[in-house]
Amino acid sequence: MPLARFTFAFAIITFLPACQHFQSADTPSEEELMTSESVTVATGDEALKASVSEPADVKTQTPQRAMDDAIDTALKDRVSKARDRLDEPKPAGTREAEKPRPDLWDRLRSLFALNLDQSNRRIEQQLNWYANHPRYIERVANRAQRYFYHVVNEVEKRGLPGEYALLPVVESAYDPFAYSHGRAAGLWQFIPSTGRAYGLDQSWWHDGRRDVIASTDAALRYLDALSQRFDGNHLLGLASYNSGAGTVLREQRQNRRQGKPTDYWSLQLPRETRAYVPKLIAISKLIRDPEKYGIELPPMPDKPYFEVINTGGQMDLARASEMSGVDIEEIYLLNPSYNRWATQPDGPHRLLIPVAEADSFRKALSEMPPSERVSWRHYKVRSGDTLIRIADRYNTTPDVIRRVNEMRSNLIRVGQRLLIPTASKGTDQYAMSASQRLARQQASTDQREDGTRIEHIVQTGDTFWDIARDNGVSVRELAKWNGMAPGDPLVPGQRLVIWSERDSSTLVAARQASSDRDMVRRVGYEVRKGDSLARIASRFNVNVRDIADWNSLDIDRYLQPGQSLVLYVDIRRSP
Repeated sequence: MPLARFTFAFAIITFLPACQHFQSADTPSEEELMTSESVTVATGDEALKASVSEPADVKTQTPQRAMDDAIDTALKDRVSKARDRLDEPKPAGTREAEKPRPDLWDRLRSLFALNLDQSNRRIEQQLNWYANHPRYIERVANRAQRYFYHVVNEVEKRGLPGEYALLPVVESAYDPFAYSHGRAAGLWQFIPSTGRAYGLDQSWWHDGRRDVIASTDAALRYLDALSQRFDGNHLLGLASYNSGAGTVLREQRQNRRQGKPTDYWSLQLPRETRAYVPKLIAISKLIRDPEKYGIELPPMPDKPYFEVINTGGQMDLARASEMSGVDIEEIYLLNPSYNRWATQPDGPHRLLIPVAEADSFRKALSEMPPSERVSWRHYKVRSGDTLIRIADRYNTTPDVIRRVNEMRSNLIRVGQRLLIPTASKGTDQYAMSASQRLARQQASTDQREDGTRIEHIVQTGDTFWDIARDNGVSVRELAKWNGMAPGDPLVPGQRLVIWSERDSSTLVAARQASSDRDMVRRVGYEVRKGDSLARIASRFNVNVRDIADWNSLDIDRYLQPGQSLVLYVDIRRSP
């Protein structure tokens, strides 16, 4: 290919708009968020709590951690391994051995602004647990070490309470890859719609909710807006971050009608929200005075862990690893937003690199021509090819191929030559991408000790509920085993792993009975006054937990008249 043609193609790929953005009409405005009653089902810290609840000399399996299905399937194995590194005290070769002074913990304490002298049963319950499990504090501090300096800096810069820097402990246990069954993702656990409202776009290449820089900025802007919505009341703002400002406002109106106080502690909020603020206060009390509770905090140097480096265009992550001398797991832990083998074509054109390696990476970057920052393949179209198949084969998208080759449509002809950007290394080199993490999770044999491992290829019309019912498992289990949330869409041809307790003969019978699916219909239902989940479940002869899974609901939260629900009902057994 002539150099001019190649240079032009590179310029196009460098300035491409993000491919396949998963935007939708449900992106709320900030004004709408200030009245939203949507409860965010966060990943939380329960999995980490469970892993440290056993005695230190008892070896326990690490709980399975869900992964966002947007991450490339071929790369999820290494991602899962790299997540394990979060719990290591320090990544080798990137930090000094000595504890510098002053300590970041000291600066954080100086920023505390909430009333940490208050005490009640809900706070004491959380505080006692944390104080009795020092391994929890050690592990969550190790997880936070890459990100904490940046988060504390951003909190201080905005004049917000220092306790906000500890909120990712409650939200995600400081795991940037945390993904909940309610589809919340990242350190700050944004759901898709709220993320989009705050500029955290989600595309095939990149998910801004897992971007350390962008998500921290968005979360702190959102928290500040929520507290201002309640006249500077930080506790009500925090409760709104979890349950929606509309939920808090509704409960305040209810209390006013009954002549009751309207502060956070007096409201009948959803169960998760009732524990949410006490957790943050308890952790903050412990950080403020660790000696009082017999806790020794790991060193937390008050110095940057990473530098933000402008790459000037799309960058292959394996190539960035080679150029910087930073292993690929560390690259992904600092840049967890990337779903594929490279940064996204239209930016952000930046990588977070450990401080110790930043200068050498800049130097290598300046010496590398932009055209060599991604690899290119020349492909000759064969009989039977489609643009979608070619894109799948080379782990890219039809949109990228069209733009690079100046095509106006997906139509291709036999013999046509295409230029395709490709990964420079095999998939095993891209440790943290989505596909590797999913592969490892699906391959795990400890999902059920007595279970049968089954692979199911998604067919047109399949739903989580159908597949779960046919195999005798719950919708939530099925989603978790495959790194998904129950509300995530299924795609024909997608491979799901199922761990079923049924024996093979029972499974055969179940599959034969799956023809009954023709009698199951998707029904939209509008909640009426006096409805409850139990009443609706009884009316349509379905399970309360299934309704909650289909609609990502908290079963302890009241339904509201006019609320829309999706039900899957057997028309032979329902009215």
